[in-house]
Amino acid sequence: MAVVCPHRISIITGHYGTGKTEFAVNLALSMVQTHSRVMLADLDIVNPYFRSREKRELLEAAGVELITSSPACSDADVPSLPAELLAILQNRDITGILDIGGDPVGARVLARFRPRLLEEDHQLIYVLNANRPEVREAEAAIRYLRGIESTTGLTCTGIVNNTHLCGETTPGEIRKGAALAADVSRRTGIPVLCHVAEERFAAALSDLPDPVFPITIRMKKPWE
Repeated sequence: MAVVCPHRISIITGHYGTGKTEFAVNLALSMVQTHSRVMLADLDIVNPYFRSREKRELLEAAGVELITSSPACSDADVPSLPAELLAILQNRDITGILDIGGDPVGARVLARFRPRLLEEDHQLIYVLNANRPEVREAEAAIRYLRGIESTTGLTCTGIVNNTHLCGETTPGEIRKGAALAADVSRRTGIPVLCHVAEERFAAALSDLPDPVFPITIRMKKPWE
């Protein structure tokens, strides 16, 4: 993923349920193979359906340093954040991934660090899932994207198509998401960075115009 995410800090955002955490965890595991020090900050405070902290053992065994917020802070208007987050901003030897929440509170968490982030090599990535009713049309997806930009004060520089139906995902579903991502890209001028797909689908999607990022499903629903 060096070509897709070449920046030192990658900020992963998007509507809840789009699969941001799955992408963030797989991205961290990919980056640790080529970067000397990788940190993943789990800042999805408000809607903790899937939390990267659930994969702490896997991540740390692979060499990824995991930073998590305290669940006790989830009801605050702008929740407090772990002091370790400053390490990502201050230490330029660290490659950082920030997994933020898919709602205005999550965006406000990030906004407080805007001045510092603007000094660093960063990218704001918008994860899109065409099967989320709230963002399955280009107009709605763009409104949500612009809302994130407005709240954070940051500019989105890349779209990631992570269209899936959990265990019912097919290459056709991913292609549907690719079409939506392409439409959003045409209307906004923001490039599509990649299409996320399980490794078993990668070959069937090799003709897509943008890179395919093969993943292994790591995050499970609570009942699985």
